[in-house]
Amino acid sequence: MSATARHVTNIGPAALAAAALLVAIAVARADDSAIISRWYSALLVADRTELADLLADDVRISLDDLGVMQSKQEFIASLDEWKGAVPGAEIRHRIEKSEGGVTTVIACYDFPSNDMLMQETFAVTDNRITASSQAAIAENCDGF
Repeated sequence: MSATARHVTNIGPAALAAAALLVAIAVARADDSAIISRWYSALLVADRTELADLLADDVRISLDDLGVMQSKQEFIASLDEWKGAVPGAEIRHRIEKSEGGVTTVIACYDFPSNDMLMQETFAVTDNRITASSQAAIAENCDGF
């Protein structure tokens, strides 16, 4: 076998492995995107069951502007108050980046009497949100 033939033969498995890795990364990102979309849909209607399903048991949710860190149980318990705030609201979001298992999202919370632009991060493992943080970046959604 010539040197060129051996070189081409050796590249085949490496290229196949690289392609498989790229496909796996793309699928993981798509899964994270779907989970994040489910999150905002459930949050908009304060769906306790769906939100509980999306959160890992040991999740930590950081509400940076309030200086509050919540467990899964604390977050689910806070939904009564949230449910009163969301009628007539809309939540729009877009993924800004996803790297190292963390997805950064810009979200517009558009309530009937005001709106707010937030930066939120989500760490997702095994189709569950394991960590989340939220911080305001503007007092309105102009330009979203």
